[in-house]
Amino acid sequence: MRLSLVAALAMCACAMPLEAAVPVLVIHGGAGVIRKDLTPEKDKLVRADLEAALAAGYAVLKEGGASLDAVTKAILVLEDSPRFNAGKGAVFTHDGRNELDSAIMDGATLRAGAVAGVHRVKNPVLLARAVMEKSPHVFLAGDGAEEFARTAGIELVDPAYFRTDARWNQLQEALKEEAKGQQSSLGRAIHYGTVGAVALDKAGHLAAATSTGGMTNKRWGRVGDSPIIGAGTYANAQCAVSATGWGEYYIRSVAAHDICARVEYGKQPVAKAADAVVMDVVPKLGGDGGVIALDANGNFATPFNTDGMYRGWVDRDGKVHVAILKD
Repeated sequence: MRLSLVAALAMCACAMPLEAAVPVLVIHGGAGVIRKDLTPEKDKLVRADLEAALAAGYAVLKEGGASLDAVTKAILVLEDSPRFNAGKGAVFTHDGRNELDSAIMDGATLRAGAVAGVHRVKNPVLLARAVMEKSPHVFLAGDGAEEFARTAGIELVDPAYFRTDARWNQLQEALKEEAKGQQSSLGRAIHYGTVGAVALDKAGHLAAATSTGGMTNKRWGRVGDSPIIGAGTYANAQCAVSATGWGEYYIRSVAAHDICARVEYGKQPVAKAADAVVMDVVPKLGGDGGVIALDANGNFATPFNTDGMYRGWVDRDGKVHVAILKD
């Protein structure tokens, strides 16, 4: 009799719903913002895009949707804008092409999908998610990734879709100065420009996604950190990170995973962990940039060591925030 009562109480306890987490969404539109190039008109347009991305992603979370869906929706808005180096606004390679990369990761299951070097995929984040959900693989690249896109029903477009005059002019400037044997006047800015999102849903699950066009004037099928799980994108049960910056250094430092490892194993607050990697580890190697990082309690950080970073968040009170420069 006593055992039956204990068993019944145990079953009752198990059936009791856990307290729902308070959803949080954080996004970025790339680090390396140059203050002198940020005109009032550009500032207004970028802020509007960031707010639209936050609205799209947070609408999912507010209705009890999954963090994976929230980061996907947010990234789609940014990929469709010509003002970010991802999707429509992607930069050009040395050969005058657009090579797009993306990754997505589910912190609850450690499932992940990534693509690199695609030329005709309108929204690379959708292809990355399809790789995760509809293939036995994690990472597909180039022509093979686009063939998979066809079978998965992912929208393909003419490569001309990605062309913008601003990005084309950036390439021409870089090529002219390269021909003179000089460092491009674009300087370190050629390495920046990525969009990313991290989210915590009501179930307490985290997710991260990143999308990019890479770096201006890149060659030889160069791939940066964005689609590399653990470098530019990572999520587990305790932490989610999306990075932006000079990808080679984020790859070498496995930056996104390092932050989450500090949170999980080192028991560091997410702000301290993110700050250590962005402000110390990466700069010591010679790189720079920023990250957005979020933990399972809804705490987040947006450190960067460049002039600025397009970023925005919806906090635990449901308030929308958008920022660009350090101040």
